[in-house]
Amino acid sequence: MADVLTAAPPTAASSPPRRFSRRWRNTLIGWSFILPNFLGFAVLTLVPVIAAFVLSFMDWDSYNAPEWIGLKNFQRMLHDESTKVALKNTAYYALGHVPLTVLAALGLALLLNRKIAGVGFFRAAAFFPYITSMVAVAVVWNMLFNPEFGPINQFLHFIGVDNAPGWTTSTSWAMPAVIVTSVWRDMGYYMILFLAGLQAIPTEHYEAAKMDGANNWQRFRHVTLPGLRPVTFLVLILLTVQSFKVFDLIVVMTDGGPGRATLVLSQQIYRQGIVEGEFGYASAISLVLFLLVLVLTLTQFWFNNRRERK
Repeated sequence: MADVLTAAPPTAASSPPRRFSRRWRNTLIGWSFILPNFLGFAVLTLVPVIAAFVLSFMDWDSYNAPEWIGLKNFQRMLHDESTKVALKNTAYYALGHVPLTVLAALGLALLLNRKIAGVGFFRAAAFFPYITSMVAVAVVWNMLFNPEFGPINQFLHFIGVDNAPGWTTSTSWAMPAVIVTSVWRDMGYYMILFLAGLQAIPTEHYEAAKMDGANNWQRFRHVTLPGLRPVTFLVLILLTVQSFKVFDLIVVMTDGGPGRATLVLSQQIYRQGIVEGEFGYASAISLVLFLLVLVLTLTQFWFNNRRERK
């Protein structure tokens, strides 16, 4: 009994191993939560991306063994007229889709950021097209754009327009028709983001600006737009990435036609890889598309950081 009473208490030297084992246990628990998602990302995204990067320097048709050809796929791209047209059309689509969607979404957000009767219904109605099937959206808008029987041209004839556009049957109007359809579908989603940004702006800022004599336009310019800068930056990033990888809407509405009027890079990758079986060349185009989006995204980050420092 005396030995028990006189035994020395545990020393501090015994605590570090215990803390060390607890830290490892917490680390393993954390990895157990992360690992399933990471494995899915690695198998379904990371490995295909690395494989596409390697294949861009090879000639492979999925039947024969891959053959290393260096930069020949990229040299071919410089002389491939279809790829050049696809790049121009992709830029055309992005330059139309991004600013128009931003303006439409911001306008909707401003209109629906008010205490009016039924505002919840109108917000849901504006968001509904985004969760609608892309195929259904494309089919309905193809009917609306029908040159002979579509309601849009019928209305244009009613107001006195004799030579109404051919829309999806015209090489000049097919891409604008696709852009209008995509803006209508996407603006509801980005409206939600702008609504969140508007409701995060303190009302005291508007009250102070009003007390200083600022009119509606001045309050919008000096209070609303600066307050929406983080949300606008996010929307621009998301829209840029989305615009450069557009595929399903164009495939259903025009299938890249008429001719090559709406052929975009993602569809060119599909045609060269899946249809023609030239997986090396398709991977080279996809790598160029990835680098293009990466450069544009980094440029937007640079401009945003530069504005934040001012």
